[in-house]
Amino acid sequence: MKTKLASTPYDWLDRSLDSIHKANWHRSTQTITSKAGTIAKVNGREMLMFASNNYLGLAGDRRLIEAAIAATEKYGTGTTGSRLVTGHLALHEELELAIADLKNTEAALVFSSGYLANLGTISAIVGQRDLIVGDAYNHSCLKKGAVMSGAMAIDYQHGSLADLSAKLQAHRSKYRRCLITTDSVFSMDGDLAPLREIMNLAATYDCMVLVDEAHGTGVFGDRGGGVTNALGLGADLIQVGTLSKALGSLGGYVAGSAKLIDYLRNRAATWIYTTGLSPADTGAAIAAIEIVKSESSLRQQLWQNVAMVKQGLQALGIPAIAFDSPIVAIEVGDIATTMAQSQYLRDRGIFAPAIRPPTVPTARIRITLMATHTPSQIQTLLQYLGLAEQEAKPKR
Repeated sequence: MKTKLASTPYDWLDRSLDSIHKANWHRSTQTITSKAGTIAKVNGREMLMFASNNYLGLAGDRRLIEAAIAATEKYGTGTTGSRLVTGHLALHEELELAIADLKNTEAALVFSSGYLANLGTISAIVGQRDLIVGDAYNHSCLKKGAVMSGAMAIDYQHGSLADLSAKLQAHRSKYRRCLITTDSVFSMDGDLAPLREIMNLAATYDCMVLVDEAHGTGVFGDRGGGVTNALGLGADLIQVGTLSKALGSLGGYVAGSAKLIDYLRNRAATWIYTTGLSPADTGAAIAAIEIVKSESSLRQQLWQNVAMVKQGLQALGIPAIAFDSPIVAIEVGDIATTMAQSQYLRDRGIFAPAIRPPTVPTARIRITLMATHTPSQIQTLLQYLGLAEQEAKPKR
């Protein structure tokens, strides 16, 4: 007679993992054992990297490495405490001044990650008596920040000014304060938010605006200040971003008025109650901002690579969601088809992952480009994307 195993409070994990596997949603990590660049050693194999947010190639730049080493030698490996207690370094102030200059704002505040910057800022500036209206495709940290704030959170249809206007018309008057939130560059589709028009609606309905420039910082604008810089926007909005993508380091920031930053120092829990950014990350970010502002050639090369991929995909008849940024998303079919195409590319030395629900509403191959990708590497990518497309077509 079989003895029934005693149940535990954790039995639900088996059932949940089984459901994730059955839905084709299961994900796992890929071990990389090489320096950030266009060629990565993934699980022991060298591959062309087309999945990194290292847009300007700075994560492997010797100047950032040397800046990180110098900061570590001067300050040590950690800041040892929160910024309000023992963890505030002169280096942090230098970085915040550099970010404010880059973003053309009065001040800035550095967090340990862009995710924490959004959580802390949103939950500090709105509460239960307030309204948040956000783009449906906003990044997770914007959505989670809205939940943490306790405010009434409503999504508007992705990129739809008509729907945003309708939502504001229907709901704004019922709440004390209103915050409109949007990414500037949408990380999974690669398209841009209509920021000028959003700012106009915000003025009409007396709303604050928070723009997440995670994928815009360093990439857009004549000095790398982001989409807001490119559009000449700066005042009357809150800019959040990361140091971990085009800037090649780690951490997040909020840039805005001096009053806003002073307020966040006293009310943003994800800044107050966490250890300050490490000296190495801070030093590397300072070096990156100086390079971004002074070397426009990196951005020019990046946009040339975007144009090359656009031309190549159009010649192959492969549509992408957008060509507005270094993020190129190709919808190739259902989850199984997308996974198969990603594996086809992987087998041929191309790292271009399948992005699936629940991260995105529809599966796609997400390609990200770097300034340091060579024409030869891009041609290799295009060649195998074309072959993968042919392979996926039904055989007669």
